Amino acid sequence: MSPWQDLGVTASSATSAPLHLVLGDEELLVDRAVHAAVGAARAVDETAELTRTKVSDLTPPELAELVSPSLFSEGRVIVLEQAQDIGQELADAVLTYLKDPADGVTLVVVHSGGGRSKAAKSLPTALKKAGAEVTECAKVTKPAEREAFVRAEVKRAGGRIDAAGVSALVDAVGSDLRELSSAATQLVADSGGKVDEEAVRRYHRGKADVTGFLVAEKAVGGDRAAALETLRWAQQIGVPHVLIADALADAVRTVARVSAAGRGNPNQLAGELGMPPWKIRKAQGQTRGWNAAGLAEAMRTVARVNAEVKGAAADPDYALERAVLDVVGAKQNR
Repeated sequence: MSPWQDLGVTASSATSAPLHLVLGDEELLVDRAVHAAVGAARAVDETAELTRTKVSDLTPPELAELVSPSLFSEGRVIVLEQAQDIGQELADAVLTYLKDPADGVTLVVVHSGGGRSKAAKSLPTALKKAGAEVTECAKVTKPAEREAFVRAEVKRAGGRIDAAGVSALVDAVGSDLRELSSAATQLVADSGGKVDEEAVRRYHRGKADVTGFLVAEKAVGGDRAAALETLRWAQQIGVPHVLIADALADAVRTVARVSAAGRGNPNQLAGELGMPPWKIRKAQGQTRGWNAAGLAEAMRTVARVNAEVKGAAADPDYALERAVLDVVGAKQNR
């Protein structure tokens, strides 16, 4: 099952299976998979009782009681969480139950995919052999997967988004799937369903994370006046000093890495650098005017300001202003 597109099904349209394996550790996707499984069971029996428990808090006799048939034929949904921590005795009890499962009971096993014990590591394979409906919820780490998630979320909310809009949204929000999902849903509602770069910029204007990136963008671009203006605006609206320093460091490091990689095709460099093509393309434009000495100086500057905003400086506002000017200067004094 797709980790994001197929999790958009409604409870009434999902298939009610007696055994579900939710495999992976991407929290948003795990939550959705569990919700979908519970919804599917309750579409068959709306009174189905839900019990969620960690395997570390469960004994084989307690499991037997949870999955035993109800005297009044009431449905049950049992969610076993953190199954990567399961022991041999409880794993054996789960597999024994699955040889003769009770009617009306839906068992949902949530497993990260890892595990220290042999029983924990082998459980997913055993559940698959037992016929579990599997939902893969692995961490979304690849840029292309994150962009696909954004497109799917916008579509799920009833909207459309172009490539520039996807790039702008990931650039503005970052890698957290919950935040990307929330932003995508809100943008569809605010834009009437059509999301583009301008809609993203308009929605995020004034937000702390974007403000920090704007400061960094102007600084690495060598625009002294705009960088200082954006910095002062950020300070006025209370953007945390650490956020601005982190954005500045990220921008400098990105330019340095892209500069070292050369003027290759962004799509081909994406895998090598671990960045989305749009970010590489943007950084390639920013590398113009930078040389190795200037980048080395800028790297020292962002390392210094990182320590200063975390307590090393008496005046973090001044420390940030000095850092912005130093980064601009590092590019201009090439």
